[in-house]
Amino acid sequence: MTKIMAQQPTLKIAKLRYGGGGDWYANKTSLPNLIKFCNQHLKMNLYPEEDIVEVGSGDIFQYPFIHMTGHGNVVFTDAEVQNLRKYLISGGFLHIDDNYGLNKFIRREMKKVFPELEFIELPFSHPIYQQKYKFPNGLPKVHEHDNLPPQGYGLIWQGRLVSFFSYECDLGNGWEDQSVHHDPEELRQKALQMGANLVQYAFTSY
Repeated sequence: MTKIMAQQPTLKIAKLRYGGGGDWYANKTSLPNLIKFCNQHLKMNLYPEEDIVEVGSGDIFQYPFIHMTGHGNVVFTDAEVQNLRKYLISGGFLHIDDNYGLNKFIRREMKKVFPELEFIELPFSHPIYQQKYKFPNGLPKVHEHDNLPPQGYGLIWQGRLVSFFSYECDLGNGWEDQSVHHDPEELRQKALQMGANLVQYAFTSY
């Protein structure tokens, strides 16, 4: 009898390592939990751990979905700007999650990547909110910081969403182990569902 071997995961997602002093490495349990959720509920076959990829690395083109987080400063070199732009216009997708304090820095740096584009707030009817999980009111609010509603912004290149910026939301914190932030499980599930939407969108638009 022929033994059937389980299919080995070949697809991976990555966390972006960047310069400038910001804590790019924050939320250590987030992506493994999101990957597990996507494998279970979207029937994906993602490798169970995320890779780490640098902004200027040629390896960036291996990943349909790259996640970026942090609280502080971000600085892209000229070479990194060109590499990230090439990645995004070639079909890649960057999710930027403001972990509180990232906003002004990432807007400045992404303007270098796409000087001709502006982040625009996406309508709740956008496909990013209409994947497997429906979010008719946009992003879930995971953590409170400045008493502002969560907002989802996008950079749209030639009609395609290439980068999604979750602001005043702390989406990645919601993906963490429950023991990290002690968020209610219902809220964690909403955060994971929205994260799954992002991954599903990135993989189907790649």
